[in-house]
Amino acid sequence: MEKFTSLTGVAAPLAIRNVDTDMIIPKQYLKTIKRTGLGKGLFSEMRYNEDGSENPDFVLNKPAYRHAQILVAEDNFGCGSSREHAPWALLDFGIRCVISTSFADIFYNNCFKNGILPIVVSPEELAKLMDDAERGANATLSVDLESQEIRGPDGGVIHFDIDPFRKHCLINGLDDIGLSLQKADKITAFEKQEHAAHPWL
Repeated sequence: MEKFTSLTGVAAPLAIRNVDTDMIIPKQYLKTIKRTGLGKGLFSEMRYNEDGSENPDFVLNKPAYRHAQILVAEDNFGCGSSREHAPWALLDFGIRCVISTSFADIFYNNCFKNGILPIVVSPEELAKLMDDAERGANATLSVDLESQEIRGPDGGVIHFDIDPFRKHCLINGLDDIGLSLQKADKITAFEKQEHAAHPWL
């Protein structure tokens, strides 16, 4: 997967609590097993009207946020069913980082496996970041994973915590397959040993 080291970009404010995975990517988009093409379905029930036209009031349809790479969201983001299509849709749209006060566990874990950085901040810090995001494209946020810092447009710095192993995986672009391939030599050696000991298998 693509490495995540640092990111500077527009942050879109999504001031909604308990955004579940069906809101992120509705069930009708779950027929595919491809990770690409799901960006068009991201938040589709809020992004589009019944006739298929864009809802101009939804944040990602506003000119300032059409190319947002960071999402600042309210509490309990990613709750609901455990669909990996949710981080796929965010990533396909261009979102590489989601900031909230809390995440549902399965969604949180799926983000790391797909190259998205989920950051947990305090309610006070979220209020400040939400205010920054509401300023539009003129107020970008900078996220530095190495130093574990978020820098706002006014120069303020917020430090965030992250599990060291997950940090290592994101910085090096290692998903589950990538982690396994790091041990390819040992796997090959084990297979040769097993074949020599049990040639009939």
